[in-house]
Amino acid sequence: MAKSIKKTTKLAAYTLNELLVVLVIIGILILLALPSLMPLISRTKSMEAQMQLKHLYTLQRSEFMLRSKYSGDLVSVGFEHERTIEEGGNANYRIEIVEVTPTSFVARATALADFDGDGVFNVWEIDEEQNLREITPD
Repeated sequence: MAKSIKKTTKLAAYTLNELLVVLVIIGILILLALPSLMPLISRTKSMEAQMQLKHLYTLQRSEFMLRSKYSGDLVSVGFEHERTIEEGGNANYRIEIVEVTPTSFVARATALADFDGDGVFNVWEIDEEQNLREITPD
């Protein structure tokens, strides 16, 4: 009767302790870098508001050329608001027309999230002369 001998080979791998130490170090580096990245994140997200307001401005100018007046209704000018983060979508800003006369309008984009955690929500406005300005910086 021949005995079968099992030969075990040991694979080179990292131990659980080594992996945990690496993860802790990566976590610490992220915590150190995050405060310096927050302004960049806020600026990037505010680009969404600026692009949406510029698009609304273009639609309002078309409305003015067609009807010789600006509209207070987003739907009537053809603006389709993307689903907001509150509704399970991706839009970080709520777009609305806050003032309208036959010859002028003001549209506002208000942030739905506090991007840098300071309690202040970012607000942008645009008017009929395409003056885009940040009303409340975040």
